[in-house]
Amino acid sequence: MAPTIHVMTSNESELDAYRGHAPEGVELAWVDSGASLERQAAQIEGAVALIAPSYPVPGDLVQAAGSLKLVQVTGAGTDRMNLSELTSLGVRVANHGGGKADAVAEHTIALMLGVYRKLHLLFSSVRAGRWGRDVRHCQPYESRELTGKTVGIVGLGHIGKEVARRLQGWKCGLLYYDVVAPAPEVERQLKLRRASLDDLLEASDVVALLVPLTNGTRGMIGERELAMMKPTAILVNTCRGPVVDERALIEALRNGTIMGAGLDVTDPEPPDPDNPLLRMDNVVATPHRSSAVPEAAEKSRAFAVRNAARVAMGGEPLSVAPAE
Repeated sequence: MAPTIHVMTSNESELDAYRGHAPEGVELAWVDSGASLERQAAQIEGAVALIAPSYPVPGDLVQAAGSLKLVQVTGAGTDRMNLSELTSLGVRVANHGGGKADAVAEHTIALMLGVYRKLHLLFSSVRAGRWGRDVRHCQPYESRELTGKTVGIVGLGHIGKEVARRLQGWKCGLLYYDVVAPAPEVERQLKLRRASLDDLLEASDVVALLVPLTNGTRGMIGERELAMMKPTAILVNTCRGPVVDERALIEALRNGTIMGAGLDVTDPEPPDPDNPLLRMDNVVATPHRSSAVPEAAEKSRAFAVRNAARVAMGGEPLSVAPAE
């Protein structure tokens, strides 16, 4: 009997985007993301590997399947899954395996440049016919070069490594903080120096947040941490909004504790239209779209299918998220 991968999507036709990545002899079966739990349970009965791109998979569904070993997502984050519950049921959860790392790394650096060079204000000025006259001496922050700055990378996973790799050409000093140290050769190749979170915050001109959202990272950047940063520093968040205490960030940006922020994520999403962050000149905000490019989607689907196929054929999955 051919091994089968189950794929949860809103429409069966969406399976076509996954089929081209399936190894020979591996079949794909559809699970309707909009169906009732009972209907989904019937669809995944006997399933070993389930690709659920961005849909939460409750424990009840896992128990109904009876034989599920892997839930595979296509994004970097697994925070929509109850990792503890799934792990207790013998199911592992894997993320994109770096499929979206290039896209998010590019966006992360784009936000660094956007904040440093006031690109949002310059675009608006040109469109308004003012040709930058209103931006040249704009307060409350100055334009800066990224070249030669110290960049602190918080979270050295797939995306963090790609950010570090791209910054080699910017002659930046690179610090990183992660609870798990990479292999020594990774530090050498990427010219990285490990630091405590406090030391990283104190030394960095740019702090890039690239951690998954877990109980340990929720609110990890608050009033205390922001106060440690340089008044000329900027914070870039392309991971998850709740990693930052948003009220503390607003105050830090208002009172000059830090110079600026580049945000692809907020808490909640979308933000309230009256959120002060949306009206601050020293904030560049984008709508959680750092990975929203077709190349990233294709690479992530390819990894998801290959990883699920490994499990369906009796192998061990890659890129498994640790249980909390």
